[in-house]
Amino acid sequence: MGGLFLRSIHDPDSKLALSFYLADEADTLTLGKKISTVLRPNLIIFLNGNLGAGKTTLVRGILHGLGHLHTVKSPTYNLVEIYKISRLYLYHFDFYRFSDPYEWEEAGFRDYFNANSVCLIEWPEKAAGLLPAADLQINFQILESGRNISIHADTDAGEQCLLCLRHRQNPD
Repeated sequence: MGGLFLRSIHDPDSKLALSFYLADEADTLTLGKKISTVLRPNLIIFLNGNLGAGKTTLVRGILHGLGHLHTVKSPTYNLVEIYKISRLYLYHFDFYRFSDPYEWEEAGFRDYFNANSVCLIEWPEKAAGLLPAADLQINFQILESGRNISIHADTDAGEQCLLCLRHRQNPD
């Protein structure tokens, strides 16, 4: 965990934002585990970043933090991977290959966004206009060495998650 550094930032377009520098994959998994501690049902999280930025690795960390012990694979070809952990449903969407809005309706994706679920969405811009608004937006920036991750709260629920995350990272 040598490279996981938190700094709070304020973004005029969001309620609260946190920024992290992640040196490597281990830091990305660690951040995912920390995020898992503040998740609650009825959250929608957009994961924004280029191919290879670490979006699925972060989801793997979140799932491991929630106690999921099995393989976590990218939902690129299935569009969604479903995980049931205790009473929580976690849906990991990847819309990279999404090309037709009718796929959304035919697959019944709208039903996955409910009070008992957390929805993590890679490539949300590919389903623009179909998705509910995000509570959190996690943005990945690939650096020459490591990654910058910024997490922006867009709702009160998202802000509460970030406040808890910031407190757990820096309890003072």
